[in-house]
Amino acid sequence: MRLFNAWEMGQDQTKQQIEKGLHLYQSNQTEKALQVWMRVLEKSADPAGRFRVLGCLITAHAEMGRYKDMLKFAVVQIDTARELEDPNYLTEGYLNLARSNEKLCEFQKTISYCKTCLNMQGTTVSPQLNGQDYEKALFFPCKAAELVNDYGAGWSLKYRAMSQYHMAVAYRKLGRLADAMDCCEESMKIALQHGDRPLQALCLLCFADIHRSRRDVQTAFPRYDSAMSIMTEIGNRLGQIQVLLGVAKCWMIQKELDKALESIEKAQELAEGLGNKLGLLKLHCLCERIYRTKGQQRELRDHVVKFHECVEEMELYCGMCGESIGEKNNQLQALPCSHFFHLKCLQTNGTRGCPNCRRLSVKPGYV
Repeated sequence: MRLFNAWEMGQDQTKQQIEKGLHLYQSNQTEKALQVWMRVLEKSADPAGRFRVLGCLITAHAEMGRYKDMLKFAVVQIDTARELEDPNYLTEGYLNLARSNEKLCEFQKTISYCKTCLNMQGTTVSPQLNGQDYEKALFFPCKAAELVNDYGAGWSLKYRAMSQYHMAVAYRKLGRLADAMDCCEESMKIALQHGDRPLQALCLLCFADIHRSRRDVQTAFPRYDSAMSIMTEIGNRLGQIQVLLGVAKCWMIQKELDKALESIEKAQELAEGLGNKLGLLKLHCLCERIYRTKGQQRELRDHVVKFHECVEEMELYCGMCGESIGEKNNQLQALPCSHFFHLKCLQTNGTRGCPNCRRLSVKPGYV
């Protein structure tokens, strides 16, 4: 009986210390929270408690941009999950391994771990589209911000910060630059308060893009430099591609086409290393514009062909009219079967099923 009580005491102490760490973390005392959680990890004999505290450490290191440490704790967590022999713990552990490798741009490993999760749970994947329906892109972060305002008094500020950042991106693409700047400034303020390095880098990139949209490239350049510095520090290679493409667009505004090509070449090296087809599509599109301006027809044709190869590989075209998706701002609509189309094509076609796979349900999904 005394052993049983001691075990229960250990569980209670573990739970109390985890909650203490969460309170510190939500109060922006990140390092103290990490110290509390590390003590729990060292001293707790409760596998379920260790699993939970590892989840806290994984999330905290992800938000600070310490992705290698995030992966280290994810590996320990999957070992703990195996010890517990519970499929729910194993699923969460593999998902955290996938998240960790995704942050480090190890996408093959990410896909492998995600497939393991799906096989364990028997669920299905719903793909996301990086198209150009800016009004819809704005709707979702606005809705998130509305939820935070209405119900999120006790929630972490990270929800507000991320919703404001995504609103800023959508506002910029809609040309509402003042609104974009306001949202990005609020997001950056929270990111600085919480030491959220990944979000700081994204905000700096967004600030640079806003200034570039205003054609104020002299203000944009140093912000791109700052964003690149943080993204290099935390290992965000996808973000580095975005920065390099933004810098290239600035050089194009200044008619410095050779410098633009130098930046694109660096982005291409990263994109090919990662297998980032969307990045490759964007840089081929930029190269097409540059070589068209320079009148270099052979290079122009080469990049036009490569652009359309990327479109085909990513299936970034409307299944009805066949036009490319992503080159301009169009309203898009996805069906439950995951095929997507121009909204106007769906409305004018009048079909009762998906034109691609002929499924009967045409209840709209979300892109």
